[in-house]
This record gives sequence, C-alpha cells and structure tokens, in this order.
Amino acid sequence: MLKVYGSKNCPDCRNLKLNFLKYGIEFEEIEILDSLKNLKEFLHYRDNNKEIFERLIQIGDIGIPCIIDGNHVFTDWESYLKELGHKDLIYEDSFKSSCSISGKGC
Repeated sequence: MLKVYGSKNCPDCRNLKLNFLKYGIEFEEIEILDSLKNLKEFLHYRDNNKEIFERLIQIGDIGIPCIIDGNHVFTDWESYLKELGHKDLIYEDSFKSSCSISGKGC
C-alpha cells in the first residue's frame, strides 16, 4: 500500500486525496503536522532522496505530498495517476491557493 506524507493544510495534498479516493487507490495518509515522529519520517525521505527533492527545495517547496511505494519515493502524483490511465483529474476550488513563502506554489 502507498504511504502519503502530507498535510491537510496543503492544497496539493488535498487534491491528491480527492483523486486517489475517486480512483480507488489505497493509501495510508500520514499527516506530518500531527507528530514529530511523522515529520521526522518525512524529512528522512526528503533528506535521503535529494535527486527528487532538490528542485522543490530550491523553489521553496516542502516536498509534499510525498508518496512512498515500497522503496520508490516520488512527489508527482498527477503523472502517477496518468500512468495508471486516469486522465480526468479533479481539483478542489482552492487549488489555486498557495502555501509557499513566495505565494507561487506549495
């Protein structure tokens, strides 16, 4: 089963959840703000997968949602769904909102 590290405060994480539920994709949702343990687990993945997170960190993103599939770590949930053949993705109204410091993304 997929593990998804994210936050209910993150528009990208909420949209991932909407789409995964719509397409019946089973996942364990791990809220990084609920405990230091969850945050440390996420940071472990981020710190040990620099090739995936380096660009996101440079533009001020946190790197969530972060999806773990066994030993595979990735952040591009939209491409993942498209690879599975799901083309009609849905987004909540607040998708255009931002949670980054610059106000240009998450």
